[in-house]
Amino acid sequence: MSFAVSMLVFLGIASIIGTILKQNEPYENYIIKFGQFWFVFFEKIGLYDVYQSIWFLTILLFLVISTTLCVTKNTPIIFKDFLLFKDSLEEKSLLSFTHHLILKNTKKVNLSRVINYLKLEKFKVREKSKDNGDILIVAKKGDFQRLGYIFTHVGVVVICLGGLLDGNLFFKAQELLGYKKIETLDISASKVPEVSRLSITNPSFRANMTLAEGSSDNVAFVRKKDGYLVQDLPFKITLKDFRIEHYSTGMPKSFESDLIISDPELSQDITKTITVNHPFSYKGISIYQSDFQDGGTNLDIKLWNLLNSNAPQKINAKIFEKIKLDKDQLTYEFNDFRKFNILNLKEGVKEKPRNVGPSVTYKIRNNSGQAREYISYQVPMLIDDRSFFISGMRETPQEEFKYLKIPADKKGSIAEFISFKEALQNKILIEMVAKKMANQSVKSNNNLSVKQSFEDSVNKIMTLFVEGGFSNIAQNIDNNIPANEKEKAVQAYLKIIDIASIELYKNHFYLSDKEIDQSAIRFIQEALNAYSDMFLFGSPYYFELTNYEQKEASGLQLTKSPGQFWVYLGSLSLVLGIFSMIYLHERKLWLLIKAKGGAIIAVSSNRKNIDFELDYKKVSLAIKKIIQ
Repeated sequence: MSFAVSMLVFLGIASIIGTILKQNEPYENYIIKFGQFWFVFFEKIGLYDVYQSIWFLTILLFLVISTTLCVTKNTPIIFKDFLLFKDSLEEKSLLSFTHHLILKNTKKVNLSRVINYLKLEKFKVREKSKDNGDILIVAKKGDFQRLGYIFTHVGVVVICLGGLLDGNLFFKAQELLGYKKIETLDISASKVPEVSRLSITNPSFRANMTLAEGSSDNVAFVRKKDGYLVQDLPFKITLKDFRIEHYSTGMPKSFESDLIISDPELSQDITKTITVNHPFSYKGISIYQSDFQDGGTNLDIKLWNLLNSNAPQKINAKIFEKIKLDKDQLTYEFNDFRKFNILNLKEGVKEKPRNVGPSVTYKIRNNSGQAREYISYQVPMLIDDRSFFISGMRETPQEEFKYLKIPADKKGSIAEFISFKEALQNKILIEMVAKKMANQSVKSNNNLSVKQSFEDSVNKIMTLFVEGGFSNIAQNIDNNIPANEKEKAVQAYLKIIDIASIELYKNHFYLSDKEIDQSAIRFIQEALNAYSDMFLFGSPYYFELTNYEQKEASGLQLTKSPGQFWVYLGSLSLVLGIFSMIYLHERKLWLLIKAKGGAIIAVSSNRKNIDFELDYKKVSLAIKKIIQ
């Protein structure tokens, strides 16, 4: 018994882990979450598929065997005791009871009154006359409490059997014998070999299917370890329509799918609408609305080259599509589109998250297969009362995104930044600005060499910045300036860049000194920061999402759970058993009426508590009152 209790406790702990830790996720998700070391450790002990792990199923099997043996052993004893009244007890035995009462000077006892009272108290009563003239009345109630033991243990057995039925034992046996193998290659379902497919007769599974609006399929995917299996279905599912409602903040409120079930055995297709927690079942397979994602949204994109002044290239892309631009050795993989993004833009400040608009996530992969992940937002975000176009980049999924913030102009576009960038990259303009700054700084014509030196310095500093941003400036200072003069050099370089940039801005946009206000100066500073960050962006291109045609997909989860009924049945039995043991009180009473006068009352219970003490006093006093 103690072993079974230990197994139940261990099973409970495992179930808590399996509930808290999302099961059967792609392995890369767990690597990101736990890191390489803990990922390997947790994978070895089977925490990513707790309910179908060997050790979990072994515990269930041990519980079935142990509890079944326990029930088999004790059930005959319980039923025997259930039917037995124990009317053979003698006076000596009754006096040995802890709760007994000796009555003397009893008058002639009216047995019918005693029996009627006991029956009113819900006792089952039996009367027996002894050879010496004594009369023994035996009464008992609450016998069904003993049946609670049987219900509880049978419930545990049935629940464990249900768990074993849904434990995918059939596949595990096939995998062990080499008949089935987990597929790890990213290939279409039609190309998955038979060894990695599960037939429609598979007794239990939990699979996923993603359908775009208007599409259909008759296979689902079962996630297993670092790969998957293809589960064939006995029918075809078509997504007729997908609908989603949002709160005012942009957060999803509810979503539902209109499905069409097609089966050669049906004279007419079945049309059903499923929502979260309201599945549809057909042929023993339950179809749940689990999530939603992009279904292949069409994107209109302007591709800006950040390193030159060429006009933007317009491309039409599609989510889940890969494109390779002309004369470009990079592959662009468009992975996701989100119409709503709920973000808190002020870190450390209690502010209600807000919707910042659509975004597109993509990867840029080189010929060696290495890729960086990017995310670009369509509309500018308001950060510290300034508007910026935001685009993030990260080298690996484990990292946080590093963001490029391009200042938006008064029209809410990046046109002014792009134009200013072109001015920075215009060598002729830089030379003109350098000459102007030299003339303003060195007004005397007697110092031509000083003037030329200053002009060359401005040219050099601006060229360094244009070719590599502030990091290039810092590297140049580290390599060429003595340590004790670096701080002054930094201040001088930054001042020259600021002044030269303002002059470039004025000349490029044909502005007077009066038109350069604080707003313009702040824009220039933000543009310089954005230009410098371009060199850390990892890509020469900036993706500007100009338009989109959204296409959504519904995420379905399909389950075949033959053990579900047995788990529910076992749970009902378990509840009945626990209820019986807690709320039903077993009571046994013996009343021995002696032929020579006097009587003995003895009461027992399998559970001594306050209620029993109260019942004993109540019944014994009532009987005493009747017979004395």
